[in-house]
Amino acid sequence: MAQQATILISPIPLRLTSIHPAQFASPKSRTSSISRSQSRTLRIRAVQDVGGGGGGPPRRLVDIIRLVPDLTRGYFRSPSRRALFGGISLLGGFYVAQTISLSFGALGVNDVIAAVVCVVLTEYVTRFYYSRPKVTFPLALLNNFKMGFTYGLFIDAFKLAS
Repeated sequence: MAQQATILISPIPLRLTSIHPAQFASPKSRTSSISRSQSRTLRIRAVQDVGGGGGGPPRRLVDIIRLVPDLTRGYFRSPSRRALFGGISLLGGFYVAQTISLSFGALGVNDVIAAVVCVVLTEYVTRFYYSRPKVTFPLALLNNFKMGFTYGLFIDAFKLAS
C-alpha cells in the first residue's frame, strides 16, 4: 500500500504517492517545518526567513538593482579588466562594421542610407565624447566601440579597392 504525502509549499496542495515520510527528513538548519498528522500524511510548510540569510533585513529587488552600479564600479577598478573590456569594445565595433558592410554591400539595396546612418552615429558619438568635461569608463567604452567601427569600415573599403 502506497503512502501519500501532502506538500503545502504553494497554495495548492500537491499529492505525492509511493513516498515514505522518512525521505522528507531535513536537518534542523532548514527553514521549513515538518509535521505528521494522524492520517499518516506528511505536511511541509515553508516558513519565511526573517533574517534574510545574511543577518540583515530581507532584500527587495529594487535594493538589489540599486547595488548594481556600485558593484560594477568595484569590478572595473582593476586596470587589467578595463583594458580587457576596452579591447572587447574595440573588437565589437570592428565586428559590427564588418557585418553592416557585408549585409548592405551584398544586397546592394539601401547601402547609401546605411552609410549615412553610420556617419551620423559616428559623428554623434564623437561630439558626445568630446563635449564631456570628464571621461567616464562607459563613455570610454563607447569611444572604443566607435574607433573599432571606423577602423572596420576603413579596412572594408581597402578590401573593396584592391
